[in-house]
Amino acid sequence: MIEFFTSNIAPIMFGVVMLFLLSGFPVAFSLAACGLVFGFVGIELGLLPATLFQALPLRVFGIMQNDTLLAIPFFTLMGLILERSGMAEDLLETAGQVFGPIRGGLALSVLFVGSLLAATTGVVAAAVISMGLISLPIMLRYGYNPAFSCGTITASGTLAQALPPSLVLIVVADQLGTSVGDMFRGAFTPAFMLIGAYALLIIAVAIFLPKLVPAMPPEARTFREADGTSGGRSLLVFSILIIAAAIIFGFWYGDILGWMQGTEPQSPARDETVVVAMTFGTILSMILAGINRLLRLGLLSRMAQQFTFVMVPPLALIFLVLGTIFLGVATPTEGGAMGATGALLMALMRRRLDLKTLRQALEATTRLSCFVLFILIGSTLFSFTFTAVDGNHWVEHLFDQLPGGEIGFLLFVNTVVFLLGFFLDFFEIAFILLPLLGPVAEKMGIDLIWFGILIAVNLQTSFLTPPFGFALLYLRSITPVASFIDRVTGKRMEGIRTGQMYRGALPFVFLQIVVLGLLIAFPQLITGSLDKAVDVDLDSIRIEAPTGGGDAWGSGGSDGGDNGGW
Repeated sequence: MIEFFTSNIAPIMFGVVMLFLLSGFPVAFSLAACGLVFGFVGIELGLLPATLFQALPLRVFGIMQNDTLLAIPFFTLMGLILERSGMAEDLLETAGQVFGPIRGGLALSVLFVGSLLAATTGVVAAAVISMGLISLPIMLRYGYNPAFSCGTITASGTLAQALPPSLVLIVVADQLGTSVGDMFRGAFTPAFMLIGAYALLIIAVAIFLPKLVPAMPPEARTFREADGTSGGRSLLVFSILIIAAAIIFGFWYGDILGWMQGTEPQSPARDETVVVAMTFGTILSMILAGINRLLRLGLLSRMAQQFTFVMVPPLALIFLVLGTIFLGVATPTEGGAMGATGALLMALMRRRLDLKTLRQALEATTRLSCFVLFILIGSTLFSFTFTAVDGNHWVEHLFDQLPGGEIGFLLFVNTVVFLLGFFLDFFEIAFILLPLLGPVAEKMGIDLIWFGILIAVNLQTSFLTPPFGFALLYLRSITPVASFIDRVTGKRMEGIRTGQMYRGALPFVFLQIVVLGLLIAFPQLITGSLDKAVDVDLDSIRIEAPTGGGDAWGSGGSDGGDNGGW
């Protein structure tokens, strides 16, 4: 029995920790307990040196000194301040008025606002619950299909997994030992692919199944001009002008950058150009709308002004944070600090920030940060012992037997992560599996940015998969099962069954799997926006000392004697 244990301690250790996790025992303590117990048992059996745990305090202090992890509380605070200050309500109300008059417009507004909330909060639960409480009653009030409404809300909320700046991407980058900025760059295209796929689905339903997503009735449209028009034409013209200005700025951005640096025209990366152009467009729209209101020019309709002052500031904040990171002006941690400061300023300008709101946001940020930190310490204890018993070699040999090479490895890993996502939270999977799978992927020549984003998109899919999808459970916790009276119309509305929520999520799960397959088949969708690695041939490097009359410091001559140099 002891011989079997000593020869198979790595798989036994992995099996025990998975058993603890699936039993519902707290994750941090499960990982730490397994690491300590198996470490002491290994020492007693002579498998591990008696001095094994002497290096453990340095590992724990290394976690505490990790600057990258500081971005987590900053981005969390940014999202919570914006959410608690009423931004979600303003965004959904404004977007509903803008898009509501067309079929499927409310669903498109939920998708658009969900993308903004995902980029600002970075937490799936916050995005899903906020939109579920605010937009689901409105969608049901105006005749939307309950199943499709639930699917749209949960799918939009799970964009927090992969849309930069995301807490998920920060954790993935830290665990894989890659750059957070590169992870944000790589996730840009996949995130917009998902948003585009969702929008196409909503548009297709509006065209072929219009009864599922009717337009808002005229009496529900509150934005009206003095002549009775909606003001949509003014918003459309203003949007076209701003987009055109942003495109022109992006086209000349390389020349502008070279002019500012006093060099030849630059060739910036595509994602950098897009973010900077979007930042320019959002700031320009705010300036023009502000001038119009200040001087009372009357050039913009009420709808156009409301859209600009409600929708654009969060967009500007997100693009400023991403832009400074992509340009290399700020690290992700500094960008997060700037985002948190910007969120506080926005809440103050709207007079939505009081001591109670600030205290609640700080408490929630502290809880989430401590949650992540304790799981990370527990996973460090586990991986410390697991590596000492050669668990990393066991994992490598386990995947060596898979057919299909690189693609076979990716398919198998994504299947395992997809299944684990039914039962475990993202942080748990990231802190347990990524340190084990990352070295294997790197040894197989797989780009770690590509690998990390695939895992993030995969886990986003698992958030929607019945019967254990976390996004579905979040929405289930706030939706009524029994019939209820609508507070606006006074009509009795039917409750939402769990089966309806599952049916509504399935089309979006299918789209996510399609996007994941495209990202596996075409890695350049992720890696194409990254800086190319520079190969340096160490054998070709030569160090040449200056020759001639000058010394090593380039003084250009001697002082007339024999001591004319060093």
